[in-house]
Amino acid sequence: MSADSKRNGGGSAVAPPPLMSSSDDRKSSSGSSPGKKVIIKSADMKEDVQKEAIEIAVAAFEKNNVEKDVAEHIKKMFDQKYGPTWHCIVGKNFGSYVTHETNHFVYFYLDSKAVLLFKSG
Repeated sequence: MSADSKRNGGGSAVAPPPLMSSSDDRKSSSGSSPGKKVIIKSADMKEDVQKEAIEIAVAAFEKNNVEKDVAEHIKKMFDQKYGPTWHCIVGKNFGSYVTHETNHFVYFYLDSKAVLLFKSG
């Protein structure tokens, strides 16, 4: 394994959000965001940072109507707080396969929208 692979933690693939909740859901936590259903599908991130990502995403959805603007808000907040370079993808239907730094990846659903947030670069 190369030094780059060890540093980055390898690739992570995510599928688009299902129409119905599946049995492989890792964690459902609606307590942290009242009125919003949160399902963490995949994570390589400390739990407190995951919760912060969800809180920032909830605020971003309340402030913005366009998915691109939601993603931009989340990315900029994480760049500011945890240093560059964060990437954020928000939507209902997308696939991805990304390489991320170890302990810097989370993929979750907020109601019907998926949020993919990771650090790389």
